[in-house]
Amino acid sequence: VQLQASGGGLVQAGGSLRLSCAASGNILSINNMGWYRQAPGKERELVASITTGGTTNYADSVKGRFTISRDNSKNTVYLQMNSLKPEDTAVYYCFSEGVRAGYGEYEQWGQGTLVTVSS
Repeated sequence: VQLQASGGGLVQAGGSLRLSCAASGNILSINNMGWYRQAPGKERELVASITTGGTTNYADSVKGRFTISRDNSKNTVYLQMNSLKPEDTAVYYCFSEGVRAGYGEYEQWGQGTLVTVSS
């Protein structure tokens, strides 16, 4: 399974960015997709996740500002980030958990995309 993430970049505080992540590779089903992030000197933390049925989970620090969504037909997850703050600066990693044909359950991570929020 491969994950291709895009959408990171540099934005001023208060601005918006949209991340996307597409999964490919003989996938039978995806149970959960989402994003973690890791800021310099900090541990990786969950930002948001979404199940096939649309159940979402957000870190307290992003609730009300970030919205996660997915297109099941495209095996793609999106993260709309509004009202960005400098403390949102981090490398954002997409992840996917599901079932792969001929393999069984999988857990896969994307390569990471850098989001930088300037003050």
